[in-house]
Amino acid sequence: MSVKVDRVTKIYGSQRVLDDVSFQVEKGQITGLLGPNGAGKTTLMRIITCFIPPTEGRVLVNGINTMENPVAVRKMLGYLPENNPLYPDMYIREYLEFIAGLYKVSLPKKRIEEIIDLTGLEPEISKTIGKLSKGFRQRVGLAQALIPDPEVLILDEPTSGLDPNQIIEIREVIKKASANKTIIFSTHIMQEVEALCQRVIIINKGKIVADDLTANLSNLVSSSETILAGFDRKVEIHLIRQINGVIAVKAKENNVFEIKAKPNTDIRPALFKFAVDHHFTVLSLQQSEKSLEEIFHEITQK
Repeated sequence: MSVKVDRVTKIYGSQRVLDDVSFQVEKGQITGLLGPNGAGKTTLMRIITCFIPPTEGRVLVNGINTMENPVAVRKMLGYLPENNPLYPDMYIREYLEFIAGLYKVSLPKKRIEEIIDLTGLEPEISKTIGKLSKGFRQRVGLAQALIPDPEVLILDEPTSGLDPNQIIEIREVIKKASANKTIIFSTHIMQEVEALCQRVIIINKGKIVADDLTANLSNLVSSSETILAGFDRKVEIHLIRQINGVIAVKAKENNVFEIKAKPNTDIRPALFKFAVDHHFTVLSLQQSEKSLEEIFHEITQK
């Protein structure tokens, strides 16, 4: 099972929301779709899930064109939209029975109990959806997406607006549900990507600006080295700036300095020589790796 996005463009009036977007996601892969607000993530998800057509290009789910046979595609998809539309007056089990009926799920009672257990809905099962916390409403949204046991799961901001504990709980539900499924989800939370995704696609102004394994993303940005150096006493910043290879220095607390070096330059030997020449003692020396948040900012601001 795969999702293939082939040169998809979406135009609204004079605005090009998506511009020649192409990628393919294979079965068993959790792919994070990142991008600033207005980048085109939700539009892309709506195209994949057959809600809107592309202006140009096509999307194939397991080889089936979403616009030529949307009914067949929807049978393979589970979708949690960003606004998570639910029926607030329905009880949880009642709502899941309704969804199971729409999908004509075989052995619906058994499947519903499996999903209630998987998503951790049992403690609130006697409540109507309107009386649930936002975290449990997100669980209900995930449950409805999982009821038909879809081969492809599309999740649009599944942890938006949740507190840290709720985010961890929803993350665990997604992990449990990920076996043998193709999962694409958008998020603004970098920790979600690091915790869940093998692959990241970054979209900016309707174009894909990065597409790689999560572990490889640091290779897509500038290769300048950042060192955290701690000294036994105060050091004048202008002296550190004079060290060969240093391009920027920022003072931190307790005589620690964040030192940025030229790309592919190891300034540690020069730092030690500097300390000896000026009678300082180096108390700590640590190479600082860029966080996913910093990588995302650098890629989308280029």
